[in-house]
Amino acid sequence: MGKYRDAMLMEMRLKGFSPKTVKAYLENVRAFVSYYGKSPVQLGEEEIRGYLHYLFAQRGSSYSTVNIAYSALRFFYTKTLRREWNVEKIPRPHDRRRLPTLLDTSEVKRIFEAVANLKHRTILMTIYSAGLRVSEAVHLKVGDIDSKRMQIRLDQAKGNKDRYTILSEVLLRVLRHYWRFYQPRYWLFPGRIPDQPISISAIQRVFRRAKQDAGIVKSVSVHTLRHSFATHMLDLGVDVFRIQKLLGHSSIKTTRVYIHLQNQGMKQLVNPLDGLVD
Repeated sequence: MGKYRDAMLMEMRLKGFSPKTVKAYLENVRAFVSYYGKSPVQLGEEEIRGYLHYLFAQRGSSYSTVNIAYSALRFFYTKTLRREWNVEKIPRPHDRRRLPTLLDTSEVKRIFEAVANLKHRTILMTIYSAGLRVSEAVHLKVGDIDSKRMQIRLDQAKGNKDRYTILSEVLLRVLRHYWRFYQPRYWLFPGRIPDQPISISAIQRVFRRAKQDAGIVKSVSVHTLRHSFATHMLDLGVDVFRIQKLLGHSSIKTTRVYIHLQNQGMKQLVNPLDGLVD
């Protein structure tokens, strides 16, 4: 790769890509070049199609994984090598979107009650009540909590975009109690090393243990708290466009999936079976 890698790296930095995206794109292009063992300038549409098919058919990669590879290769060929990209010959794979599994409000409450550690319980409550990604929650700073405006600031969240989300009055009381007990200085939720935030994997372990202790058998993860927040907000009558802003979705299409998960109105529907059997 050599000079092409450096040129791609510079282009991504100039466009303000996040370090995570930069790393993923470089790794995917490196894997593509390694697969054929040739210079990327010698590879074209047929090789790209063949590689994407290989990821699906032989590697068994998920749609999201192949989509990242697709995006990386498209960026490399169009921005670094300045080549045309024929979407007819190299179409983007379409994901078979599945609706996420949700927790109802009683299950969310059971999750919180199953966590004895104050810091861990506060983090899970923060993720749910603000609709955060776990990566956003662990990188919150003490100064991100704006109690006067009842907002939480997300600094350089996904897509390198700042945003604000809502601060629950209940969460504010919990956070104040948590602060008096732990007295964090910079990171709101520091890890074992005080000058570093708690790790994402630690929160994932906390959630798995809480789920088990709460007796919940659904296939859910800590990210389910974010899905549940969005759907519960819709149930409360909050506008989908406002929820889009709170979640930080760049497209309303991503947010609209929660409309299909709404419980509001479902309980009022009369099932025809109920009229047939006493």
